[in-house]
Formats: sequence, structure tokens, C-alpha cells
Amino acid sequence: MPARKKTSVREQLAEYRRKRDFGRTAEPSGETGHAAKTDHKKLEFVIQKHAARNLHFDLRLELDGVMKSWAVPKGPSPDPATKRLAMQVEDHPVEYNEFEGTIPEGEYGGGTVMLWDRGWYAPESGEGEEAVRAGIAKGDLKVVFHGKRMKGSWVLVRTRGFGSSSKPSWLLIKHRDKHVDSPEALVETYTTSVVSKKTMEQIGGSKKSKVWHSNRPADDDDAPLATRKSRSLGEVRRARAKAAKKAE
Repeated sequence: MPARKKTSVREQLAEYRRKRDFGRTAEPSGETGHAAKTDHKKLEFVIQKHAARNLHFDLRLELDGVMKSWAVPKGPSPDPATKRLAMQVEDHPVEYNEFEGTIPEGEYGGGTVMLWDRGWYAPESGEGEEAVRAGIAKGDLKVVFHGKRMKGSWVLVRTRGFGSSSKPSWLLIKHRDKHVDSPEALVETYTTSVVSKKTMEQIGGSKKSKVWHSNRPADDDDAPLATRKSRSLGEVRRARAKAAKKAE
């Protein structure tokens, strides 16, 4: 069987770049590119906790010089019986793995971004990067995570959307192994950054936080904070304190 043709980094990042004006945004363009790793090198993964229109977790897997990305609304569950929705989004540059900070109100994805977990992963079959490509193409990707929080065997199973204009819908499911736990054990236990050790509120309030600007349309996946009906805990507390002060 002939080898599957690899898509270039530039082609994979076309949608990411199309949605951003790098004359206005400080987000990494990925122009420098990252070469695909050979089988003996470890593939990186990162999970970013993101308080945008709705709080969610962004799972990113390194493959062919980019980060294949899924938005997981409720975050990963270490309980095999609890299947978590994972919506595949556009590929991101590998440089995106270093970001932790805030995206301003009124901008695409406005809110706080935390580096919630990071490490390396490998296909469960042990057959290297080609096995990851095949798993994504098939819609059945079995991997083993070696992170600070994500550990053991998991599977991403595509349920719909392949080949259509809609974003592919997947399920993120834990396999049975020694790392099985209660449904909310991960998201409720770990509430700080694996890098800065800060909470979401501390990251959002830090004067040293990186700030990214983007001109992406508000009707895209992550609407600006200004259009959100729900607010972060920190925003709610500040609003209550302001109201209480006025009432004095």
C-alpha cells in the first residue's frame, strides 16, 4: 500500500491563518514551521483550559508539525463510562503550546487561557506517527498520554461531520487501566496551571499575562466576552463587590 501523502504545515495552518489578521494579532502565525518528528522522537500534547464564551478544555496533539486540536466542553473524564464530547477545530501552530494568559474582551476567544496539562503521547499500537495519522483518518485514534495529569490509554472516536463543512464531532473516552478514576476527578482536582501554578482568576488578573489580539468574527466558535451571557467566577465577584460598594 502506498504511503499516505503528507500535507504541508502551511496547508494545515491555512484555516488558522485565514481566520486571523497577523497585522493586529500577536498570536503565533506558525510561519517558521516545525518539521515532522521521526518515530523515535516523542510527540507533544497540551491541554489548555479556556474561559471563552463557555469554559472548555482544548486538547492539542502534535502531528506533522502542527497541533491537531479538539475543544472538549466538559474536560477529560478518567471514567470509561463517561464519554466526553470533543469538537475538532482548526490545526494550531506548535508555538501555541507556550501560551498562558488573557485574550482581551471584544476579541475572538476573549477570556483566560491556562496551561492545564502538558507532556507527550504515543499511539497505543506503538507504531509511531503514521499510526496517529491512520487513527485520525479512520476516526478511531487510540493513544497513551504521559502528562502530569492525563495518564494512560484513551481513545478519540469520531461520531459525525467527516467530509462536511461542519466541524467533526468526536468522543474522548478513557480506556480501563490503573489510571481510571471518578468522572470529575481530573477537572475538579486540578484547578491550577502546570506551569505557573496559578488559578484562572490569578492568570486573568496578572499584569504579566500575555495578551493576544485577534479580529476573528464574533459568530465563530469562541464569541467575545462582551457577548457572553455567562461570566467567570472572578467577573461575578467583582460585579457583586462593585454593586455592594454603590449601595453603601
